[in-house]
Amino acid sequence: MNKVITRFAPSPTGNLHIGGCRTLLYNWLYAKKNNGQIILRIEDTDRERSTIEATKNIIESIEWLGLQCDGKTVYQKDNILNHQGVVEKLLNDGKAYYCYCSEDELLNMRESALKNKSTFMYNNKWRDKTPSKSDLKIKPTVRIKTPLSGTTIIKDQVQGDVAFNNKDLDDFILLRSDGSPTYLLASTVDDHDLGITHIIRGDDHLNNAARQATIFDLMEWERPKYTHIPLIHSPDGTKLSKRDGALSVLEYKDEGFLPIAILNYLLRLGWSYGDLEYFTINEMIQYFDVKNIHKSPARFDKSKLLNINTHYLREEKENNLINYMSDFENLKFSEEIKSNLEKIIPHLKTKAKTLNEMRYLSRYIYSNEFEIPKDIEAEIVNKKTKEILLIFCDRLKSISEWSIEEITSLIEELIKEQEMKLMEIAKPLRLILTGAIVPTGIYELIYALGKDITHQRISSYLHK
Repeated sequence: MNKVITRFAPSPTGNLHIGGCRTLLYNWLYAKKNNGQIILRIEDTDRERSTIEATKNIIESIEWLGLQCDGKTVYQKDNILNHQGVVEKLLNDGKAYYCYCSEDELLNMRESALKNKSTFMYNNKWRDKTPSKSDLKIKPTVRIKTPLSGTTIIKDQVQGDVAFNNKDLDDFILLRSDGSPTYLLASTVDDHDLGITHIIRGDDHLNNAARQATIFDLMEWERPKYTHIPLIHSPDGTKLSKRDGALSVLEYKDEGFLPIAILNYLLRLGWSYGDLEYFTINEMIQYFDVKNIHKSPARFDKSKLLNINTHYLREEKENNLINYMSDFENLKFSEEIKSNLEKIIPHLKTKAKTLNEMRYLSRYIYSNEFEIPKDIEAEIVNKKTKEILLIFCDRLKSISEWSIEEITSLIEELIKEQEMKLMEIAKPLRLILTGAIVPTGIYELIYALGKDITHQRISSYLHK
């Protein structure tokens, strides 16, 4: 058996979105499961629509997800001479031909199909016709000679055997009039040249597989094994839109999602393994099998993704979460700040659903740059409050062993003395220490912030 080689072949005409990410994941897992390789091929032959920004976004997204491909990235535009060489062979072998149809002729064919409510198909006008001198003034395209009868069978690992009547497959274009290759040609030639053994992609490419099979067969190349996976739909079953969650992968990063949560959610979006819900990367590789891919479209549910992210936030190690936060804001935390964050993160993991929420809830640890909202301050801080805060600040200095127990004891004694409720001191402390009424336990908050900074912030506030 040949070594398994899969590929992820995005077009750099836009950012990498959630659907493409799932295709990448399935190809990556299949390659790793079978001790094979996965190749990243940027399909950039559409020079007008391909952009450097989109290419950069795709590569950054792959790196963030941790799904690095094997070997060098292949750029399709570098292989145009190979694509043209294959067409030259097909022409020489009588398996392709020049088409001199004008734009007007093709437009008339399309309008006629529309009028008759039928699918547009090229009428094979130039399949066996010799051009006149006037025809030669037109820059021709090159079309392939598809079989005129019989069926093309695509053996698919999810869809089963899918039959296409060859009479419904027209002589599609291989080279445009400017000599540039079409997607059908370039993708097929590159798959052969790269030794791709397995293709996993969306089922919207199933019709393309039948056409590409014609090129494989006429060139006497072995076809790759196909797996066409159902697309991801919106919650109401329609095409997934940006409103429903079809965001760029890096937008999910900006929203504070963990890569492992994205991967776990996408893995289960159309695939299952018993009743298991959560997987490590190694478990994903171990259990992945294309036979467990569902045939019906999956429906995207962002609330489910959020729940999965919450699970992985709670499972993630504190130092990893600290690294995610520092990388996101491009900050370099001191050892003291890291130590303080490690004290509060176990508590915050029970409250936050995203890294953004965790950053918000812990920002006071690593940043002094916050303003206390005047309206909230006026509502919860008064003269008596300030007097109590002054006592608290003074007693804070007497704590010799810094611990949650000592902080708890100090505050409980103070509220008993002053005949007040915990919230009457906790709210002002949260506001002064963080600039907001964060839903963080006051004891844990003060413990993580440290005695010196806590004392300094309260003192500065009282003496401003």
